[in-house]
Amino acid sequence: MKKDFLAFSKKAFAVVLTTIWLLLFSAWSWAQLNPVNSSQTVILLTIDGAIGPATRDYIIDGIEQAEQNNAALVLIKMDTPGGLSASMRDMIKKILNSDVPIATWVGPSGSRAASAGTYLLYASHIAAMAPATNLGAATPVPIGGPKPPMPSGKAYEKLKEATEDKDQTEKPQADQASGDKALEDSVAYIRALAEQKGRNADWAEQAVRHAATLTADQALANNVIDYLAGNEQDLIKQINGQTIKLANAEVTLALDHSQVEAIEPSFKNKILATITNPSLAYILLLVGVYGLILEGYNPGALVPGVIGGICLLVALYAFQILPVNFAGLALIFLGFALIAVEFFVPSFGILGIGGIVSLTFGSVILMDTDVPGFGIPMSLIISIALTAGILFAGIMYYLAGSFKKPLVSGSESLIGQIGEVVSNHDEYGLRVHLDGENWRAKALTKHHYDVGDTVLIERIDGLTLYVKHVENAS
Repeated sequence: MKKDFLAFSKKAFAVVLTTIWLLLFSAWSWAQLNPVNSSQTVILLTIDGAIGPATRDYIIDGIEQAEQNNAALVLIKMDTPGGLSASMRDMIKKILNSDVPIATWVGPSGSRAASAGTYLLYASHIAAMAPATNLGAATPVPIGGPKPPMPSGKAYEKLKEATEDKDQTEKPQADQASGDKALEDSVAYIRALAEQKGRNADWAEQAVRHAATLTADQALANNVIDYLAGNEQDLIKQINGQTIKLANAEVTLALDHSQVEAIEPSFKNKILATITNPSLAYILLLVGVYGLILEGYNPGALVPGVIGGICLLVALYAFQILPVNFAGLALIFLGFALIAVEFFVPSFGILGIGGIVSLTFGSVILMDTDVPGFGIPMSLIISIALTAGILFAGIMYYLAGSFKKPLVSGSESLIGQIGEVVSNHDEYGLRVHLDGENWRAKALTKHHYDVGDTVLIERIDGLTLYVKHVENAS
């Protein structure tokens, strides 16, 4: 009996131990496939305005900080008219490969997610909007202005029939082909995002091709977004317990006692946002070049050269991360060069006027995009052109006035001056003292000249002055 009991105990112990190991292995496997974030922190990032390089760095840095701190969720609050495609794609790449769930909420009420904002909403793991918000109008804007909208309905059918009747070997214009490539690329990109996240891909294509828009209620009804939430806490409450599929795992959100931690842009990010403002970068460029020109006119002044050099380098740094048209930048530098040469070459204003025209046209085409928030206001360009024109006109007026003044060097400068008779017994007639020198002089009038009389120099011939008597000259 004792041996049987020991044998039974060993078997029972082995069964219990095996069961425990199986349970532990099952729990570990489930945890790997469905991890629950132990952290209750929700990182809040805010996009308010046009999306550019500064926004890209801010969002990417915020997501990386959330990953390092094992945050439960990254919540992006967004209100944007759109932005640069390159910055948008970098942000989407980070969202798609994030180890932390990303929820994008268009809010508060009255906000929008236009153009690039629509792509970000589609790329997020959770897409939500506040009431009275809208999204869409995601058509890429080509160089030279927006493409005309594609016709629909009967107009589209007529256009299609007319196109089919044409010679299929006819090649499209280069700019049209370039615009079509950008459009098709954007369509494929947003459809891929929609299909990956299980959202309405057909409407996404309409938003790109025809600039379609939806309100928040319509977006929810058409499976464009996942939730309608009035504020951040409302959204967190709605998504609590949801399972999110990340790039490498699935995460179940546990947000019962979550705490929202807002991350503000860093000092470096604020500086980047400031200097990448196209208007400020443009002004820094003008200050930089003008400063160097003034330093060239006054070597050793130092202040214009130092300030100009710093401003020019900062402006060039901003331009290398902004969508700059280099033809416009070249026209601006050509304009400055012509204005500078005007003061050394007597062109009677032709070089200066050409410089102002070149500067103006270069400023107009400097920014190679029509994205809201990334253009130079026309009012600023006109103000700069008018200011340069007024200054140049003032300089030309001053120079023209100087030609009317008597010469201040050479023998001709003596004409019109007053001299004093120092001798009236010279073999040539008179001796006149003028500017520290004694000159031979001949009288133009029949007048008896005494020593000390004042005379006016009328003309000069070689080393002889021709003078006439002047009464009470001082």
